[in-house]
Amino acid sequence: MSSAPVLPDGWTLVALDSVGSTNDEAARLADAGAAEGTVVWAREQTGGRGRRGRHWSSPVGNLYSSTILRPDCSAPRAAELGFVAALAVADIVPIDRAVRVKWPNDVLVDGGKVAGILLESAIAQTGRVEHVVAGIGINVGFAPQLPEMRYPGASLGGSVEAALEKFTKALAARLGEWRRDGFETVRAAWLAKAGPIGTEVDVRLGEELVSGRFAGLDREGALLLDTTSGPRKIVSGELLGRAA
Repeated sequence: MSSAPVLPDGWTLVALDSVGSTNDEAARLADAGAAEGTVVWAREQTGGRGRRGRHWSSPVGNLYSSTILRPDCSAPRAAELGFVAALAVADIVPIDRAVRVKWPNDVLVDGGKVAGILLESAIAQTGRVEHVVAGIGINVGFAPQLPEMRYPGASLGGSVEAALEKFTKALAARLGEWRRDGFETVRAAWLAKAGPIGTEVDVRLGEELVSGRFAGLDREGALLLDTTSGPRKIVSGELLGRAA
């Protein structure tokens, strides 16, 4: 696909050859008043990052984009957009490949990690969200294989431009669904693509490792586990199990 990617109506593309971080550039634009649907896309990132400050390998060949969202919601609800974005990624996976979402916001294809999502929010003193930058890295042309990765890499194939078009279309649709129907609909769709209820998983909480059976999500998106000491709700952590 040689022509410029076509974004949903009203969305704006900021295309860059190289940038330190698309999230940082999008946050700068958001602070300056850029509208929802502004998408910063770079061919490569020299300082890409993932959750918990991890380096995100970002050479030319994969999709690196950050989308400005203005959800007009309370701060706790901003985390729901991670599930929205994960579903949008899952929506563009070819139907002949097995796709699974992993809490809180990874996407696996054929058992390998194909995408990572990093949400960064600006919160007003009132507690309302001023903007959310949804950073999305999707393996398109190749799959990095790094020693620190808990999953092998996977890639979608095709062109980066086509992936960007498909993803932004899917994201716009999933955002509309979230606004119209609320998180419960998103939660149900996410659970349908997650690991089976009852799957054994481990979750790292700082220095603590919690083991149990995946029991779903609560109404705010927290991970529910059935452990030997009883039910447990986990708001923030790193899921180490292969499913859920």
